[in-house]
Amino acid sequence: MRLNMTVLTVLLGFSLSGCGALSVLQGEPNRDVYELLLQNDTPLRCGRGRIADLVVETPKTRSTLDSDRIMVRPSTLQVAYLPDARWGDTVPTTLQTLLIRSFSRYDIFSHVGSAPLGLSADYALISTINDFNADAYGEAPQVRLSVDAQMVRESDARVVARGRFEASRTAPSTKAPDLASAFDLAAQDLVGQMTGWGLGALGVAKTSCTPVSGQR
Repeated sequence: MRLNMTVLTVLLGFSLSGCGALSVLQGEPNRDVYELLLQNDTPLRCGRGRIADLVVETPKTRSTLDSDRIMVRPSTLQVAYLPDARWGDTVPTTLQTLLIRSFSRYDIFSHVGSAPLGLSADYALISTINDFNADAYGEAPQVRLSVDAQMVRESDARVVARGRFEASRTAPSTKAPDLASAFDLAAQDLVGQMTGWGLGALGVAKTSCTPVSGQR
């Protein structure tokens, strides 16, 4: 596995010569750790009372994204990773954590988590990550995130809603801090889309929810 990672990073280094953030792996270097965070955690009241428990399952994805490495594509068919940076968790766990935190803000849920409190929850959010990478073969690096999702009612396994979500941001360079900032903005957009869709699947309009007085 180490040999494969080295080869991939060499390809990225050759494809993006002059970019100081992208260099050849030599052994296992120390990597800066980046974490995507929910920027607004203010509790929200929707005027409906608590109507559901929600489980956010760990998103599925292909093996190249099921990692804590930050993926950068030097071409449409190549996969490589930043040699000097990584995420604090794997990509699927990172997205799952953001979604749990986002849905937990809304008072319609008595529980939001990665597992039910009892034998099962009322609903489960099932998703597949298609893109969570930066494309570095254009004029400027483009961070691209895309996810397919389903809201499933646990009592009868009925899919009550399906959605496809996409978000992108341009980064000024392929340096790790620049890419991480672009990923953060794109992730906020993506999670906001998915949260609004998930609330709508349960008959709640996101725009009807207001901040809980006295909490920030």
